Amino acid sequence: MKILFYDAKPYDIESFDSIKESYKSIEIDYLKTDISKNTVRLSKGYDAVCVFVASDVNGKILKELEKRGVKLLLLRCAGFNNVDLSVAKEVGITVMRVPNYSPEAIAEHALALAFAVNRHIHKAYIKVRENNFSLMGLTGMNFFGKTAGIIGTGRIGAAMCRACAGIGMNVLAFDKIENPSLGFVKYVSLDVLLEKSDLISLHCPLTEETYHMIDLSAIKKMKDGVLLVNTSRGALIGTEDLIRGIRKRKFSGVGLDVYEEEQENVFENREDDILNTSVTARLLSFPNVIVTSHQGFLTKEALEAIGITTLENAKSFEEGRPIQENTVC
Repeated sequence: MKILFYDAKPYDIESFDSIKESYKSIEIDYLKTDISKNTVRLSKGYDAVCVFVASDVNGKILKELEKRGVKLLLLRCAGFNNVDLSVAKEVGITVMRVPNYSPEAIAEHALALAFAVNRHIHKAYIKVRENNFSLMGLTGMNFFGKTAGIIGTGRIGAAMCRACAGIGMNVLAFDKIENPSLGFVKYVSLDVLLEKSDLISLHCPLTEETYHMIDLSAIKKMKDGVLLVNTSRGALIGTEDLIRGIRKRKFSGVGLDVYEEEQENVFENREDDILNTSVTARLLSFPNVIVTSHQGFLTKEALEAIGITTLENAKSFEEGRPIQENTVC
């Protein structure tokens, strides 16, 4: 099987090269550029293409892949909202993902964001580098004894629940399906979670139902001084409403590893560019907001798990036994 990797970063190449010797029947080529209408033609002669979470695999792209003989789309990520699944099914392209690589990696990053924005680590770091050792503006709160509200209790949300409980927080959760492994968690309605939580962390997929679930109405229900963290999908939060809430001083801090309109920025070095949208610039302008570049997954353990699962997906497809739990369509 020949696989073409799009948008391959050095850490992708390193992690896949370290394990590909165990998959003798699989040949991998890497491209730095992402898949697009201009680069999809490069997939000719390949059995599969592999993309990441920021790749836009729309209907036109899928039809072009099918024309070039591609039968398998490998997602080296858990989310698949960036793929037009109806067209994939129509043209007979199987889509496989990595549903479980390291939930702890993302939960730990979510908690890191919460700690950092709460204790103003980003501001303290800059101040001390300028020989300013004043403590003004650096006051945070204890998490111990406070209430964490976790929205979504799948593998990642469950890991976040355990992490929050481990530092002495009371944990509330909202999900349509309760996780039986979380006996220490109290499941409540979304409204109750919004009203009672000191820290709110989002760990649910992006669907029509969850799109902009954190809007102005939801923000108004939150406690004054709440901390909000999102490591799932940017569009779970309505950005304009979030900015209005920040300006009204509703939040003591906001930590975002994902945000709307991140598509052109995520994983790219744009330090010499003028950003075309004001949304990112506005978010970065607030002193109580920390934005990272979709790096929640970026640990050695997670990269290794992503590599193994992706190549196992390719191998299983090649052998005519695609792993059902990893197959999206």
